[in-house]
Parts: sequence; C-alpha cells; structure tokens
Amino acid sequence: MDLSQQQLRARAYNKSQDFIQGAIDIVPLSIAVLPWGILAGSVAIDAGLSIPQAVAMSAVVFAGAAQLVSLGMWSADATVLTIAITVFFLTSQHFIYALTLRKDISVLASYYRIPLGFLLTDELFAVAMTKQLHRPYYLLGAGLCFYLAWVLFSLLGIYLASTVPNLSSLHLDFSIVAVLVAIIVPFIKNWRSLIGVITTILSSLCLTALHVEASILLSGMLGMFVAVCLERWEQKT
Repeated sequence: MDLSQQQLRARAYNKSQDFIQGAIDIVPLSIAVLPWGILAGSVAIDAGLSIPQAVAMSAVVFAGAAQLVSLGMWSADATVLTIAITVFFLTSQHFIYALTLRKDISVLASYYRIPLGFLLTDELFAVAMTKQLHRPYYLLGAGLCFYLAWVLFSLLGIYLASTVPNLSSLHLDFSIVAVLVAIIVPFIKNWRSLIGVITTILSSLCLTALHVEASILLSGMLGMFVAVCLERWEQKT
C-alpha cells in the first residue's frame, strides 16, 4: 500500500470517528428533547394539521420553538406575514451561530454547507462550542442524530395525540425549560454572563405578566445587552 492510500484511509477513519463522536456527544440533549418533540407533534394535530402536514412540519421546519409559536399563532388566526416575521426574529440567533462557525465551514463545498446549515440548532451549537469541536463530520454526526431524534419524537407525539385523551394535561411543555437550561448552563462561565441570564429571566417574567408581545425576544436582547455592557465596563476599569 502506497502512502497516498494510507492517507486516504486515515482521513476516512478520522471522518468516521468525528461523525460517531458527534452523534454520541449530542445523545443527552436528544433524549432530553423527547417531551418537547411529543408536544410539537401533538400540538400540530390539535391545531388542525393533517398527519402528513404535521410530519412535514417537524421534518422540514425542524425548529421546536418556532413550530410551537407558529402553531399557536395559526390557531389564533394570525396572518401568514405575522407568523413569518415572528419566526424570523425568534430564530435569528442562528445567524450568530453561522457566523461563529463560518471560519470552519465556509471552506467546504455547498453540498456540505447546506445540510449543515439545515441541521444547525441551539443544541448542535451548544455541543460544538462546549466540546470546542467544529469539524464538519463532527457537526454532521451530531446534527443528524438530533434531527432523527426530533422527527421520531414528533411522530410519537402525532400518534399519541390521536390515542391518548387529554395529552395536554401532562404539561409536557416543561421540557422546553429543561432543554434550554441544559444548553445555557455550560455557557455561564463568568459573572457577566450570569447577570445577563438573570436579567433575561427576570425581564421575561415581568414582560409576560404585563402581556407584552414578543416578551421572550425582548428579554433575550436585554440580557445580551446587559452582558455586553458589563464586559465593556470591566475592560475599561
């Protein structure tokens, strides 16, 4: 075997290792999203979507918060434009994720970048940043594992919506908080980010109590603003 063949085999082995490692690393978050996926599937059926439409929503949209918010707005007879604008801002953090990973991903061909862009979620970004692994096949393994888990759990929710009475009474929405906590906690590495998170939580509670629209979005922006201001203040002192 010549040197070039050995290099090709070593490269293929490294890609397989990265793919498997990514899938393994995201398993805890994939399991944690089980109630959330069930909730998304069942809410889609309750909102009046047919089974194929509900399946397509989880498989194509692939965004838990956006799915739940858009379904709620659809049930409330919101216009398509209003839903589109809300979902755009609700998922705008993905632009930041993409910019963070751009250095490692932009060198790839489009048939790599497009699937990775589709699979990029809060959970995938959290795993990549926590492990400090931005290699394409690592991201692909983690993203694909989470995607399959989300679709399967959504299918389970679609099935349960037609077989289990009063599924909404089980309060599966607690999983949204659980998953977000699991994502956020590893990123709290200093007092500035901690205050930013606390600011977001408190402002979200206050704005929600005051029935302010887009309270979650506004609270997130306020928390980030406070954290950035504190960091700049610390740099000047």
